[in-house]
Amino acid sequence: MEPDRIPFLPIGDRPKLTWPGGARVAVWVLPNIEHYEYRPVHCNVRDPWPRSPHPDILGYGDKDYGNRIGVWRMFDLMDKHDIRCTVSLNFSVIEHYPEIFEAMEARRYDYLCHGIYNTRYLWGLPEDEERAVIQDCVETLRRATGRQLAGWFGPAASFTLNTPDLVAEAGIKYCSDWYHDDQPFPMKVRNGKLITVPYSMDINDAIEYRYHTEGEEFARMIVDHFDTVYREGAESGRVMAIALHPYLYGQPHRIRHLDRALAYIRKHSDVWWATGEEIADHYIAHHLPEVEAHIARRSAQ
Repeated sequence: MEPDRIPFLPIGDRPKLTWPGGARVAVWVLPNIEHYEYRPVHCNVRDPWPRSPHPDILGYGDKDYGNRIGVWRMFDLMDKHDIRCTVSLNFSVIEHYPEIFEAMEARRYDYLCHGIYNTRYLWGLPEDEERAVIQDCVETLRRATGRQLAGWFGPAASFTLNTPDLVAEAGIKYCSDWYHDDQPFPMKVRNGKLITVPYSMDINDAIEYRYHTEGEEFARMIVDHFDTVYREGAESGRVMAIALHPYLYGQPHRIRHLDRALAYIRKHSDVWWATGEEIADHYIAHHLPEVEAHIARRSAQ
Protein backbone atom coordinates (compact mmCIF):
# COMPACT_ATOMS: atom_id res chain seq x y z
CA MET A 1 0.00 0.00 0.00
CA GLU A 2 1.30 3.45 -0.85
CA PRO A 3 2.71 5.52 0.67
CA ASP A 4 5.06 3.15 2.46
CA ARG A 5 7.06 5.88 4.17
CA ILE A 6 5.19 5.71 7.47
CA PRO A 7 3.85 2.43 8.89
CA PHE A 8 0.21 2.55 9.90
CA LEU A 9 -0.22 2.31 13.66
CA PRO A 10 -3.54 3.35 15.22
CA ILE A 11 -3.28 5.86 18.04
CA GLY A 12 -4.66 3.33 20.56
CA ASP A 13 -2.05 0.72 19.65
CA ARG A 14 1.12 2.58 20.53
CA PRO A 15 3.42 2.76 23.55
CA LYS A 16 2.41 5.60 25.85
CA LEU A 17 4.03 8.91 24.95
CA THR A 18 5.13 11.11 27.84
CA TRP A 19 6.33 14.70 27.80
CA PRO A 20 8.68 16.47 30.24
CA GLY A 21 7.09 17.28 33.57
CA GLY A 22 4.12 15.04 32.82
CA ALA A 23 2.68 17.54 30.34
CA ARG A 24 -0.30 16.37 28.34
CA VAL A 25 0.36 18.43 25.22
CA ALA A 26 3.48 19.75 23.53
CA VAL A 27 2.45 23.05 21.93
CA TRP A 28 4.70 24.56 19.30
CA VAL A 29 3.95 27.92 17.73
CA LEU A 30 5.14 28.42 14.16
CA PRO A 31 5.18 31.84 12.54
CA ASN A 32 5.85 31.26 8.83
CA ILE A 33 8.26 34.08 8.03
CA GLU A 34 8.57 34.05 4.27
CA HIS A 35 9.91 35.91 1.28
CA TYR A 36 7.99 35.92 -1.99
CA GLU A 37 9.96 37.14 -4.98
CA TYR A 38 8.56 40.14 -6.82
CA ARG A 39 9.55 38.53 -10.12
CA PRO A 40 10.19 34.84 -9.48
CA VAL A 41 13.04 33.48 -11.52
CA HIS A 42 11.94 29.88 -11.25
CA CYS A 43 8.25 28.99 -10.97
CA ASN A 44 8.62 25.27 -11.72
CA VAL A 45 5.14 23.73 -12.06
CA ARG A 46 3.11 26.50 -10.41
CA ASP A 47 2.82 30.24 -10.88
CA PRO A 48 3.27 31.89 -7.45
CA TRP A 49 1.31 34.90 -8.64
CA PRO A 50 -1.91 33.68 -10.29
CA ARG A 51 -2.91 37.20 -11.32
CA SER A 52 -1.42 38.09 -14.65
CA PRO A 53 0.37 39.72 -16.28
CA HIS A 54 3.23 40.11 -13.83
CA PRO A 55 4.12 41.86 -11.63
CA ASP A 56 1.28 41.13 -9.23
CA ILE A 57 1.68 44.07 -6.87
CA LEU A 58 -1.46 43.15 -4.94
CA GLY A 59 -0.18 39.66 -4.14
CA TYR A 60 3.36 40.81 -3.46
CA GLY A 61 2.27 43.74 -1.30
CA ASP A 62 0.04 41.50 0.81
CA LYS A 63 2.99 39.26 1.66
CA ASP A 64 5.38 42.19 2.08
CA TYR A 65 3.13 43.57 4.81
CA GLY A 66 4.03 40.56 6.94
CA ASN A 67 7.72 41.42 7.00
CA ARG A 68 7.32 45.18 7.29
CA ILE A 69 4.61 45.26 9.95
CA GLY A 70 2.98 41.97 10.87
CA VAL A 71 6.03 40.08 12.10
CA TRP A 72 6.94 42.84 14.55
CA ARG A 73 3.44 42.85 15.97
CA MET A 74 3.67 39.07 16.29
CA PHE A 75 7.07 39.29 18.02
CA ASP A 76 5.50 41.58 20.62
CA LEU A 77 2.66 39.12 21.21
CA MET A 78 4.98 36.13 21.60
CA ASP A 79 7.12 38.15 24.03
CA LYS A 80 4.00 38.95 26.03
CA HIS A 81 3.23 35.24 26.44
CA ASP A 82 6.89 34.22 26.84
CA ILE A 83 6.73 31.87 23.86
CA ARG A 84 9.90 30.72 22.17
CA CYS A 85 8.75 30.06 18.62
CA THR A 86 9.88 27.68 15.96
CA VAL A 87 9.98 29.80 12.82
CA SER A 88 9.03 28.13 9.57
CA LEU A 89 11.59 30.21 7.72
CA ASN A 90 12.40 30.85 4.09
CA PHE A 91 16.15 31.06 4.49
CA SER A 92 16.41 33.98 2.04
CA VAL A 93 15.00 36.04 4.92
CA ILE A 94 18.40 35.73 6.63
CA GLU A 95 19.98 37.77 3.83
CA HIS A 96 17.11 39.97 2.65
CA TYR A 97 15.79 40.98 6.09
CA PRO A 98 18.74 41.04 8.52
CA GLU A 99 16.67 43.02 11.04
CA ILE A 100 14.16 40.16 11.24
CA PHE A 101 16.93 37.60 11.58
CA GLU A 102 18.57 39.61 14.38
CA ALA A 103 15.23 39.84 16.19
CA MET A 104 14.73 36.08 15.94
CA GLU A 105 18.24 35.37 17.15
CA ALA A 106 17.80 37.74 20.09
CA ARG A 107 14.78 35.66 21.11
CA ARG A 108 16.64 32.37 20.63
CA TYR A 109 14.03 31.17 18.18
CA ASP A 110 14.24 27.72 16.67
CA TYR A 111 14.23 27.26 12.87
CA LEU A 112 12.25 24.88 10.71
CA CYS A 113 13.60 25.36 7.19
CA HIS A 114 10.88 26.32 4.71
CA GLY A 115 13.18 26.32 1.68
CA ILE A 116 14.95 29.35 0.25
CA TYR A 117 12.06 31.35 -1.23
CA ASN A 118 8.37 30.61 -0.97
CA THR A 119 8.21 31.07 -4.74
CA ARG A 120 10.68 28.26 -5.58
CA TYR A 121 9.15 24.82 -5.29
CA LEU A 122 10.47 21.29 -5.02
CA TRP A 123 7.79 19.71 -7.20
CA GLY A 124 9.34 18.02 -10.23
CA LEU A 125 12.96 18.70 -9.25
CA PRO A 126 15.47 16.01 -10.21
CA GLU A 127 17.10 14.37 -7.21
CA ASP A 128 20.45 16.10 -7.62
CA GLU A 129 18.82 19.53 -7.85
CA GLU A 130 16.66 18.93 -4.78
CA ARG A 131 19.71 17.67 -2.88
CA ALA A 132 21.51 20.91 -3.75
CA VAL A 133 18.58 23.02 -2.47
CA ILE A 134 18.49 21.18 0.85
CA GLN A 135 22.27 21.33 1.26
CA ASP A 136 22.25 25.06 0.50
CA CYS A 137 19.79 25.54 3.36
CA VAL A 138 21.93 23.49 5.75
CA GLU A 139 25.01 25.52 4.86
CA THR A 140 23.14 28.84 5.05
CA LEU A 141 22.08 28.23 8.64
CA ARG A 142 25.53 26.97 9.60
CA ARG A 143 27.16 30.12 8.21
CA ALA A 144 24.67 32.37 9.97
CA THR A 145 24.50 30.62 13.35
CA GLY A 146 27.04 27.81 13.52
CA ARG A 147 24.17 25.38 14.15
CA GLN A 148 23.05 22.25 12.35
CA LEU A 149 19.63 22.45 10.74
CA ALA A 150 17.17 20.27 12.69
CA GLY A 151 13.87 20.46 10.80
CA TRP A 152 12.53 20.60 7.24
CA PHE A 153 9.21 21.79 5.75
CA GLY A 154 9.17 22.22 1.98
CA PRO A 155 8.60 25.71 0.50
CA ALA A 156 4.86 26.23 -0.03
CA ALA A 157 4.47 22.63 1.22
CA SER A 158 6.11 21.31 -1.96
CA PHE A 159 7.55 17.81 -1.93
CA THR A 160 8.98 15.02 -4.09
CA LEU A 161 9.21 11.26 -3.65
CA ASN A 162 12.87 11.77 -2.73
CA THR A 163 12.44 14.49 -0.10
CA PRO A 164 12.57 12.35 3.08
CA ASP A 165 15.67 10.49 1.89
CA LEU A 166 17.48 13.71 1.00
CA VAL A 167 16.47 15.42 4.24
CA ALA A 168 17.80 12.49 6.31
CA GLU A 169 20.95 12.39 4.17
CA ALA A 170 21.60 16.04 5.08
CA GLY A 171 21.58 15.20 8.80
CA ILE A 172 18.17 16.76 9.51
CA LYS A 173 16.29 15.14 12.42
CA TYR A 174 12.67 15.76 11.57
CA CYS A 175 10.34 16.88 8.84
CA SER A 176 6.91 18.50 9.04
CA ASP A 177 5.70 17.96 5.48
CA TRP A 178 3.19 15.36 6.68
CA TYR A 179 0.06 16.41 8.59
CA HIS A 180 -1.18 12.92 9.34
CA ASP A 181 -0.86 12.53 13.12
CA ASP A 182 -1.04 14.07 16.59
CA GLN A 183 2.26 12.51 17.68
CA PRO A 184 5.76 12.31 16.21
CA PHE A 185 6.41 9.16 14.22
CA PRO A 186 9.35 7.46 12.47
CA MET A 187 9.69 7.60 8.68
CA LYS A 188 11.37 5.06 6.43
CA VAL A 189 14.40 6.53 4.65
CA ARG A 190 17.21 5.02 2.56
CA ASN A 191 19.88 5.81 5.16
CA GLY A 192 19.85 7.14 8.69
CA LYS A 193 16.76 8.11 10.64
CA LEU A 194 14.03 10.69 10.26
CA ILE A 195 10.88 11.40 12.24
CA THR A 196 7.86 13.57 11.63
CA VAL A 197 6.82 16.30 14.05
CA PRO A 198 3.18 17.22 13.37
CA TYR A 199 2.52 20.50 11.61
CA SER A 200 -1.07 21.57 10.95
CA MET A 201 -3.05 22.55 7.90
CA ASP A 202 -6.16 23.02 10.07
CA ILE A 203 -4.88 25.25 12.84
CA ASN A 204 -3.25 27.29 10.10
CA ASP A 205 -4.35 30.82 9.32
CA ALA A 206 -3.28 30.70 5.66
CA ILE A 207 -5.50 27.71 4.96
CA GLU A 208 -8.47 28.91 6.99
CA TYR A 209 -8.31 32.40 5.54
CA ARG A 210 -8.98 30.92 2.10
CA TYR A 211 -12.29 29.67 3.49
CA HIS A 212 -13.06 33.17 4.83
CA THR A 213 -12.36 32.21 8.43
CA GLU A 214 -11.76 35.40 10.39
CA GLY A 215 -9.99 36.27 13.63
CA GLU A 216 -12.62 35.36 16.19
CA GLU A 217 -13.46 32.03 14.58
CA PHE A 218 -9.82 31.06 14.19
CA ALA A 219 -9.24 31.79 17.89
CA ARG A 220 -12.18 29.54 18.72
CA MET A 221 -10.66 26.79 16.55
CA ILE A 222 -7.38 27.05 18.47
CA VAL A 223 -9.19 26.75 21.80
CA ASP A 224 -11.44 23.88 20.68
CA HIS A 225 -8.50 21.98 19.19
CA PHE A 226 -6.50 22.46 22.36
CA ASP A 227 -9.34 21.27 24.59
CA THR A 228 -9.56 18.01 22.67
CA VAL A 229 -5.86 17.13 22.57
CA TYR A 230 -5.48 18.27 26.19
CA ARG A 231 -8.17 15.80 27.25
CA GLU A 232 -6.69 13.00 25.15
CA GLY A 233 -3.19 13.83 26.36
CA ALA A 234 -4.08 12.55 29.82
CA GLU A 235 -3.78 9.05 28.33
CA SER A 236 -0.86 9.59 25.97
CA GLY A 237 0.89 12.81 25.01
CA ARG A 238 -0.16 14.85 21.99
CA VAL A 239 1.37 17.57 19.83
CA MET A 240 -0.45 20.76 18.88
CA ALA A 241 0.97 23.00 16.16
CA ILE A 242 -0.27 26.57 15.77
CA ALA A 243 0.75 27.66 12.27
CA LEU A 244 0.68 31.40 11.69
CA HIS A 245 1.60 33.88 8.95
CA PRO A 246 2.52 37.45 9.91
CA TYR A 247 0.83 38.89 6.82
CA LEU A 248 -2.46 37.45 8.15
CA TYR A 249 -2.51 37.31 11.96
CA GLY A 250 -0.12 40.20 12.24
CA GLN A 251 -2.96 42.38 10.94
CA PRO A 252 -4.39 44.90 13.45
CA HIS A 253 -7.90 43.42 13.40
CA ARG A 254 -6.76 39.82 13.99
CA ILE A 255 -3.91 39.97 16.48
CA ARG A 256 -6.14 40.42 19.55
CA HIS A 257 -7.99 37.19 18.81
CA LEU A 258 -4.72 35.28 18.67
CA ASP A 259 -3.74 36.95 21.95
CA ARG A 260 -6.91 35.66 23.59
CA ALA A 261 -6.38 32.08 22.34
CA LEU A 262 -2.79 31.94 23.56
CA ALA A 263 -3.81 33.33 26.93
CA TYR A 264 -6.39 30.54 27.25
CA ILE A 265 -3.79 27.83 26.67
CA ARG A 266 -1.39 29.60 29.03
CA LYS A 267 -3.86 29.07 31.89
CA HIS A 268 -3.13 25.33 31.79
CA SER A 269 -0.06 24.27 33.76
CA ASP A 270 0.50 20.80 32.26
CA VAL A 271 1.42 22.09 28.78
CA TRP A 272 4.93 21.90 27.37
CA TRP A 273 5.61 25.01 25.26
CA ALA A 274 8.29 23.48 23.09
CA THR A 275 10.23 24.05 19.91
CA GLY A 276 10.28 21.60 17.04
CA GLU A 277 13.81 20.49 17.85
CA GLU A 278 12.95 20.00 21.53
CA ILE A 279 9.98 17.81 20.59
CA ALA A 280 12.12 15.82 18.15
CA ASP A 281 14.98 15.37 20.63
CA HIS A 282 12.68 14.18 23.41
CA TYR A 283 10.88 11.73 21.15
CA ILE A 284 14.11 10.34 19.66
CA ALA A 285 15.71 9.90 23.10
CA HIS A 286 12.72 8.53 25.02
CA HIS A 287 10.27 6.95 22.57
CA LEU A 288 11.68 6.18 19.14
CA PRO A 289 13.38 2.84 20.00
CA GLU A 290 10.25 1.55 21.75
CA VAL A 291 7.97 2.61 18.88
CA GLU A 292 10.29 1.03 16.29
CA ALA A 293 10.37 -2.23 18.28
CA HIS A 294 6.58 -2.20 18.55
CA ILE A 295 6.22 -1.70 14.80
CA ALA A 296 8.65 -4.57 14.16
CA ARG A 297 6.70 -6.93 16.44
CA ARG A 298 3.43 -6.11 14.70
CA SER A 299 4.98 -6.60 11.27
CA ALA A 300 6.25 -10.04 12.33
CA GLN A 301 2.80 -11.26 13.36
